[in-house]
Amino acid sequence: MSKVYLFDWGDTLMIDFPNQTGKMCDWVNVQAVNGALQTLEVLSKQNQIYVATNAADSTESDIKSAFERVGLSPFISGYFCKANLGIGKGTPDFFHRIIDTLNIDLKTVVMVGDSYEKDIEPAITAGIQVIWFNPTGKIVQGSHEVKEIKRLSEVYT
Repeated sequence: MSKVYLFDWGDTLMIDFPNQTGKMCDWVNVQAVNGALQTLEVLSKQNQIYVATNAADSTESDIKSAFERVGLSPFISGYFCKANLGIGKGTPDFFHRIIDTLNIDLKTVVMVGDSYEKDIEPAITAGIQVIWFNPTGKIVQGSHEVKEIKRLSEVYT
């Protein structure tokens, strides 16, 4: 069965350099996370891929522009952010709005993100499957048992 993958942006698909300010599309250096291109290429053959980001100062076109710079945009069906949903990511409502917008069954949705608090927990509360991209092996107190990966390629292996 085909799925809809929602990927976080910063530190999941693209590196969020802490010393950079402003919109990522305007940064001098932008870089995909190791394995992002291959992962999206493989997944997009049979699934839809969207970006679900908490970026507050970037519009949908700004986000797409950043993804174009690293060659990931051909694999992405669309971008969801505060600017086009009217709500930030840290709540189940964020995910419900995406599901309503796409008119899909939440059982087909998988959220992949690096922040347990902003990506994983609200997605679980919304009833969505999750994959926690945790390359540094962070420990979260009181966390749910979730699929945890250290490399993006583990999403499809």
